[in-house]
Amino acid sequence: MTSDDTAPAARKLSASLGQGGTPTARSIDVLTALNPEQTEAVLALLAEAARTDGQQAVSEQGRLQLRGEARDEIRHLLLSTDVLVGYAQLEDTDPVEAPAAELVVHPAHRGHGHGRALGNALLAESGKRLRVWAHGGHAAARHLAQVLGLALFRELRQMRRPLTGLDLPEPTFPDGVRVRTFVPGEDDAAWLAANAAAFAHHPEQGSLGQRDLDARKAEPWFDPAGFFLAFRGDELVGFHWTKVHEAEGLGEVYVVGVRPDAQGGGLGKALTAVGLRHLAGVGVPDAMLYVDADNLAAVAVYERLGFVVHETDLMYRTES
Repeated sequence: MTSDDTAPAARKLSASLGQGGTPTARSIDVLTALNPEQTEAVLALLAEAARTDGQQAVSEQGRLQLRGEARDEIRHLLLSTDVLVGYAQLEDTDPVEAPAAELVVHPAHRGHGHGRALGNALLAESGKRLRVWAHGGHAAARHLAQVLGLALFRELRQMRRPLTGLDLPEPTFPDGVRVRTFVPGEDDAAWLAANAAAFAHHPEQGSLGQRDLDARKAEPWFDPAGFFLAFRGDELVGFHWTKVHEAEGLGEVYVVGVRPDAQGGGLGKALTAVGLRHLAGVGVPDAMLYVDADNLAAVAVYERLGFVVHETDLMYRTES
């Protein structure tokens, strides 16, 4: 890369010792945005790691942020030797909780202390207030969390069920509620407001803004025909946004939300059924969703709809 290609607000952290004290010539660049060359290198690293690990090491939101403009609350950490071998992303958007991170080391370069180096860099960047996702909860990730002094904080379950032969009764909606699909541009503001209200307790989801919505609408998978909105009069009171992962043959209950003043009347269950019937209708054989393990009410609803746990993502954090 030439100096003209360097992303803004870059810092370089010093090289450190590898596993067992063996010197490893590595450096970590801390950036607030990536240039196109850096973005493609990170995406290639993520793809290679996903082939080995069986799932993405960085969430959809994190991958979307690879291509975004510079944001003060987002930092990208690139760990290089002679090539890029590790990546981490730190997001500091939660007004209460510690910054959240995801990290990955190229499968061909594991076992040399690069994960620990990235973890220590994340601790330094976050002021030793840190939350880290371990997607899939692999043993190596659990060991790294222990080495970094992090404790288990959150368990996010991926649940799945077959859609072939789906037999769900016709959804029943509360009186006065009508359902239609999302109209891009016209429904953006109403959906953002409803999403913020429904997930006020969940800043990761509830803090989504227009830029985040626009990024998702620009993705190849976006289909407004699978984005259902429930209105009471002119007020948007609930929604079910579905997603199709064509390569995996999976439909996703991407996000279901109900405004607090509309909860308790079965609207969420009815919207979930509408989305599942849509996914079955477009021909995907299986459906998936994510739910926090401690959200017992939601877990019970999904279990009654035939979902079972497929895999688990774990989040670790510093004790302070």
